[in-house]
Amino acid sequence: MILSPALRAALAASLCLASLAAVAQPAERRGPKHAPAPPPAEAPPPPELSAPPPYEPQLLRLAEVLGALHHLRTVCAAGDADVWRDRMAALIEADAPTPERRDRLAGAFNASFRTWARSYRSCTPAAEVAVKRFLQEAGKLASEVRQRYGP
Repeated sequence: MILSPALRAALAASLCLASLAAVAQPAERRGPKHAPAPPPAEAPPPPELSAPPPYEPQLLRLAEVLGALHHLRTVCAAGDADVWRDRMAALIEADAPTPERRDRLAGAFNASFRTWARSYRSCTPAAEVAVKRFLQEAGKLASEVRQRYGP
């Protein structure tokens, strides 16, 4: 419920006057010293500021792919290893206005990075195949999101 400024001021003034009146009463009229305080009124949960966009699943997958690419390209000593982390940072800046969405996207990137780091500690032929597949998937995801939801 939204209160007008005048109503809020009146309510605050009446609460202030009531508390001053209670303090001004003699101790014997106020009741026992250690009376339990009434339970605080439950505040309604904050409304969801905004629903995630319809392309959220694709962005989360793209974040996972970028995390995998960042690790695999680093392990394979590729010159573009840091590009994938930078692209993830740019994606978060461009599309994650709320802290919750930023955390989800960064979490997907980091979880994928850690998963691939446990599996690949050196560059192998399988790691190079995975890189090729991830590059194709990243291009496909970005293209689909841009075509379907972009300007």
